[in-house]
Amino acid sequence: MRVSCRMVAEILLLLKERVQPGITTSELESIASAEATKRKAKAAFKGYCNYPSALCCSPNNQVVHGIPNALPLRDGDIVSLDFGILYDDFYGDAAVTLPVGVVTPSLKSLLDATEMSLYAGIEKAVPGGRLFDVSYAIQNFVEKCGYSVVKDFVGHGIGRSLHEDPQIPNFGCAGKGVKLKPGMVLAIEPMINEKSHEVLVLEDGWTVVTKDGGMSAHFEHTVAITDKGPDILTRVD
Repeated sequence: MRVSCRMVAEILLLLKERVQPGITTSELESIASAEATKRKAKAAFKGYCNYPSALCCSPNNQVVHGIPNALPLRDGDIVSLDFGILYDDFYGDAAVTLPVGVVTPSLKSLLDATEMSLYAGIEKAVPGGRLFDVSYAIQNFVEKCGYSVVKDFVGHGIGRSLHEDPQIPNFGCAGKGVKLKPGMVLAIEPMINEKSHEVLVLEDGWTVVTKDGGMSAHFEHTVAITDKGPDILTRVD
């Protein structure tokens, strides 16, 4: 899993360098696909439950699962990039939300809070803890910042399958849920809305948007639980 997750991290880093006003999400999709092929890996999302693309690109009020298209990103947008790899029978999965050009202070605050909430959750991914310790840490951080946690979509276990048990909500009561043990690997992914937590799925059957049109951010890491604490597998040192 370290190998597949490292590939995910490297490819997201390359995509981050290419995100600028004028680029299309279809172009980002092409880069991600080509980089996976270069590494003799498979893009995990393409064909998964009939999803049509290798990369999920979700700008502005899109929460997750946005399908790449030919519309150029504009200065002041934000865009979530969610990418997964299958290599040697193991999966890696991560996501980042990036500013396009110069964004407003309020949007930067949303991105910062979402990313920080991810690390607040990761800190609780320790042996002997409970799954909802992770969930509560994310929710508590986000709500103190004045934002809302999406409740219709969750994180997940990951390994030989892209989505495994347990499901990992980004809300819950500390001290509840399955006991965390060394060897478990979790894809922890807060999806945070600027306004209400309510979402809708568009007619394409995939793209999830905020119900009230508010902005949304999404960050994700694949994290191994070890005796030495959480090990973030999708991080480039």
